[in-house]
Parts: sequence; C-alpha cells; structure tokens
Amino acid sequence: MTPPADPTPPAPTPGPGSTPPRLRPAPLTTTAAGVGRGAGVGGGSRPGAVLAPGHEATAAAAGPVAPSPGGGAAAGAARRVLAPGHRAGEPGPAPRGAGAGDAPAAAVDTPTGDRAGSGGVGEGFAAPAGVADGALPGPAAVPGPARTNGTQAGSRELARTDHTQAAPPETAHAALTPAAPPEAAHATLAPAAPPGAAHAALAPAGPPRPECGRRGPVPLPEAGGGGRGGLRRIEGLLLGLAAGDAAGWPAARHRASRMPEWTRRLTRELDTFAEQNATTTLPVPIALNQPPEPLRLGPSDDAEWAAFAAESVLTAAGALLSDLSRSRRMRAALDLAWNALASEVAAAAERAPEVESAVLPMRARISVRAGLGNLAAGLRPPATGHDNPHYFDDAACVRACVLAVVHPGDPHAAAELAEFDARYTQDGDGVHGARAMAAAVAVALAGADTRAAVDAALEQLPAATEIGRNARHAVKLARTDGEGAFALVPLLEHQIVDHVYSYGIAAAETVPVALALATAARGRVAEAVPAAACLSRVADSAPALAGALTGALGGGDCLPAAWREACRVLSGCALPRLAGTDLVELAALLARTELTAPTHKG
Repeated sequence: MTPPADPTPPAPTPGPGSTPPRLRPAPLTTTAAGVGRGAGVGGGSRPGAVLAPGHEATAAAAGPVAPSPGGGAAAGAARRVLAPGHRAGEPGPAPRGAGAGDAPAAAVDTPTGDRAGSGGVGEGFAAPAGVADGALPGPAAVPGPARTNGTQAGSRELARTDHTQAAPPETAHAALTPAAPPEAAHATLAPAAPPGAAHAALAPAGPPRPECGRRGPVPLPEAGGGGRGGLRRIEGLLLGLAAGDAAGWPAARHRASRMPEWTRRLTRELDTFAEQNATTTLPVPIALNQPPEPLRLGPSDDAEWAAFAAESVLTAAGALLSDLSRSRRMRAALDLAWNALASEVAAAAERAPEVESAVLPMRARISVRAGLGNLAAGLRPPATGHDNPHYFDDAACVRACVLAVVHPGDPHAAAELAEFDARYTQDGDGVHGARAMAAAVAVALAGADTRAAVDAALEQLPAATEIGRNARHAVKLARTDGEGAFALVPLLEHQIVDHVYSYGIAAAETVPVALALATAARGRVAEAVPAAACLSRVADSAPALAGALTGALGGGDCLPAAWREACRVLSGCALPRLAGTDLVELAALLARTELTAPTHKG
C-alpha cells in the first residue's frame, strides 16, 4: 500500500505557450458603490465592462432590483456596474481596443472580440406580466422582472448617442407590453418591475460585418417550418442533439445528480482511493441500493437547456406577444425567460450569505450561472456576458441550434437572434460560436446539404479569432482526409483540442469539432455523434452540437429507433421543471408555430 499522495503538490512551472489563455486574475471593476474585484458569480470579471447603450439610463432610473419571491432584494443586487468615469444617461466610453472578447495583454492566444459594426444586437422590452399560451408540455414559462436589453456596437463602441435616449416609461410600456389578464400572471413567482424604470428605444441595425458579410436566405428545397419536411428536420435537430448529449461520458455524471448525494460522495472517495493506491480500476456513477433509473442512457444538461430555448420560441408564438413584430416577439420572450431565471437567483441569494454560495433550483454551466448572477445584481447585456469568467464557453451554442428554427433558410437572421441570446451569458468566441451554429442549422433546416450548412457557419466566424482559425483548419482536414468521421478523430485530437485548460467546453474547440465531424460524416448523425464522443475532452457538448446539425440535415428518421426512444424524454437533471418533456411532442409544437415558417418566398 503506497502512502497517501501529498495533498499540496507543487504547481508546475508554466513554459512558453503553456499558460491557459482563459485563466486570468479577476480585475478591478468600478461600480456605483465603489471599486471591487470581480462581478457576478465566480468573480472572474474582465476589464472594461460597460453597460450597453440604452442600459445606462435604465439602470440609473430603476433603483434597487425588484424584491425576490423570498421577500427581499438579492445580496448586493442594488449595485449598478458602470465603466470608470461613466455616469448613467451619458454616452458610453471610447472603444477599449481590438475587441470585446480580448483579454489583457498578458494573456496569450485569447479569443478575440466582436466584429466591427456588430450593431443591431438587441432590442428593448419590458417583461410582460403574463404567460404566453403554447408553452412546453409541462410547467409553463414564468415571467421575470422588467429589464431592457440594448445594442452592443462592434469593438465595444458604445458611444452611439442614438441608442442612449430612453423612452418615457409610460409610452414605452404601452407600446411594447400587451395587456394580460390578471389570472394569467404568476404573481407569486415574478417580481414586479422596478418603479420608474425606463425602457430603451429599439436599436437600429448596424452596418454589415466586413469579416462575415451578409448572406441572404437560401433557396428552400422543402418547407423549412411548416409541413412534414419542417417537422421531420426539427425533430431530427432535437433528437440528434439529445442523442449526442447522451453519448458523451459527462452525461452519466450529469444524470447522477438525480441520485442521493451520498452516492456521488462515495464515487469521489473511490476515485481518491484509486489515485492514492495506483489502481487502474476507476469508479463510475453507482446506484447501490437505490433505483438505477437516473443512470440509464438518456439526455442531460445540453438537451434541457435546448428545451429552455424552445420554450422561448413557444412563448413568442403565443397570444401574449402577438402585437409585436416577429423579431421583437422573440427578443421579448428571451428577455422574459432570462429574467425569470434571474429572479430565482435573486431569491436564492436572499437565503445565502453570498451569490456564489446560493443553492439554485437548477444546474447550469459556469457562464450561465455567472450571467444569471449578473442579471440578479442589476447588470444588463452585454455586460452580463462580458463580465463572465466563462464568456468563451459553448453554452449559448446549444441554445442557438434551437433558436435557428425561427429563421429556416436565413442564416444571417438566425445568427443575429442567436447573438441576442448569447449576450446574456457569453462574449467573444462564445458569441461567435453561437452565431455559427445557428447559421448552420438554419441552412440545414431549409434542406441544404452539409457543405452549404458548414459554409454558412464559417461565414459567421471572423478569421482573426481562435474559433475562426480552428474551424477553418478542422473543416479543411475533414474535406481533404476523405476517410470518414472516425478516421478524423486523431487529427482533431492532436490539432484542434486543447489539453491545457481545466474544462473542455471552449466554443473555439467544440464548434470546429462539430463542423468537421459533420463534414467527414457527410451529414450522417450515426457517424458524427459516435466520433465526437471519442474525443473525451470535448465530449460534454461536441457530440450534442454535431448531433444537432446532422439531425437537422437528415431529419428525425435518421436516428435508430432505440436511440429515439432512449433520448426523447428529458429527466430534469439540470432544469427540474422540464422533467418529462417529450422532445418529439416539442418538435411538433415548434413546427406548428407561425414563427418557424420561412419569412421569404422560395
């Protein structure tokens, strides 16, 4: 028996290029209350975070965050984060450099930021008081506190005066919020809007992105939203994503969260035993004397957060937001959904000594939890995604795949909607990846082939970014190798996947892997998903992204029947309120909504 390992082994000396680009000290941020280190959950703020145009006046007028269902504001929720020297109601500061996603100069090979001229990201909304009809099978969406989401200009040029004037509260509210019957509102779950909160005017669209250009709607070989073809492809999208989610080894650990805590503790102890005694028999999630059903093959967190995005599509298609335009309805529904979750964070924070230790009624990525903590503390997008320790991860990419159903055949519009959603939790490559996946899936839903879908994704990735370089190189490998998806695995493992950082969820790795494997598999989900699962480091989400794209390309019938049955029902391991949601039924609901019908003539 060997002695126990030293609990405090010396840290390895970093060599050239070995420093993880995403590990950086939390910089100081200037707030309305003073100067502090880190913002939001995780304390991993980056410098230069400012409120987007249209957010400054709202933050100043809103006052403290609305009380939570628990009966008070979240700890520290009244803080309003402003840029140094920036007062509420004034134009934003000058651009801070190359891009919004850039790290300090000391960081190496960090994902670069936003593309020039990326205006038109967001529109301002007040959260409606009621709940739209047509919600998911199961619990309905719950409205959250009113907030305003503004527009982020390219390279953080936030000094556009045409975005900083807030509309009078009564006129903006009357124009954007339809009346809802009192019985439709979940008053006990949704905090009231802060008194006197101004709602920003809608932001005009910015100029085209020079790196990516604008790609109009592609011709539709078959109906993108309505009809049997649209239903089949949406079903393939959801089931392919769920199958990829289930195939990766991390899904077993996610599903184990439904087991009693002591079973997971025992697994950790067995892992420690194996480490200390140099045994190669490694433990796996166990049930022992408990029902093993939670550990059986099935979807986990990615599929449930995809259903969260689908819930917003159904809310936007309901009667509550019917008097708004198509694009404004989707943005209002997303705003509603994120603030509903933020209100839960505020309620949990009220019961905890600090936001970081709050016990939330959900399981989420670090980026999502940090973004929700920022919302609960009074920040607004894009600051919620920018002041985020995991701004670079792929959490928004999974949501973007589902949001693409709103714009079948229009990759640019799908990418714009995906960016609006991504700004709540991501920045830099996290946003670029969401745009790319939305564009690819939108083209696939129109009936295009694999090459067209992948090319649409590449158009959304600036060449100067880490994700852009990786994606083009990975797709080139896939198109020149020609031996199939499984043969591509070692090449991606050695040339794309990064083994330096402690988490394998960077969009700069998972999105290129998904695009390359979809290409090598020629759009066949049964080849792309198993190959993605072989890349163990990125197996948490790369199989799900590859499955979503290839599922949309091939339709629901392309999945084996056994996988369809194993992956069609959500277990609620990440979002318990979605337990029992049937993805086949959800696909039918999405296909029947007016929002998923093509907006152009084929």
